[in-house]
Amino acid sequence: MKERLQKIIAQRGICSRRKAEELIQAGRVRINGSLAQLGESADPEIDCIELDGAPLPSIDDKVYIMRNKPRGYVTTLSDEKGRPNVSQLVDIGVRIYPVGRLDMDSEGLLIMTNDGDLADKLMHPRGEVRKTYEVWAVGYVDGAEKLLERSITLDGYTIRPPKVEMLDARGDKGHFLISIREGRNRQVRRMCQAAGMQVTRLRRISEGSLELGDLKKGSWRHLTPEEIQYLKK
Repeated sequence: MKERLQKIIAQRGICSRRKAEELIQAGRVRINGSLAQLGESADPEIDCIELDGAPLPSIDDKVYIMRNKPRGYVTTLSDEKGRPNVSQLVDIGVRIYPVGRLDMDSEGLLIMTNDGDLADKLMHPRGEVRKTYEVWAVGYVDGAEKLLERSITLDGYTIRPPKVEMLDARGDKGHFLISIREGRNRQVRRMCQAAGMQVTRLRRISEGSLELGDLKKGSWRHLTPEEIQYLKK
């Protein structure tokens, strides 16, 4: 049965659909020897689909893991600057990639999978999965937590009012839990900056009902069947 080419590529665990579209537009995909075009369909049972001259891998069992990402790693499979990336932290014999972003200086919960369809669903803005971060910052003054709860504009987009819980304050140091539904570039850090503070440590501790728990920094585990089902819903 014919399906959109980007969907086929995502199903084979190579990348998300959006990334697959970029591969097609870059001229890296061929169908039966001919250069593929964006929007084209194919039947993976009949047609020869190649990426960079090699046939697509067969459909393997899907893999879903949770990683406690340490600082110092970018959430990509390769980096033009040669920086360490999260794929170097997991070696399970299957190519998996991160769902969403967690910047190099941040740590905590990161989902990785070879299920391209699920990755697309989770990263789509309509998903609105609530993400909670534990945040340490300097520059704190009394009432700064109220400033964090404001609905501010980032990159022309007005964010929803975040949920903020004050955990501790000592001098100019603040310790918070911040929950957001969007995922703008470095959003939590920029929210703190707008409130007059600078983040010194940022750790994602949950996404929806998925919690980092006591998973040690740098470690990973497979998601439970219940967690996978939650993500798919």
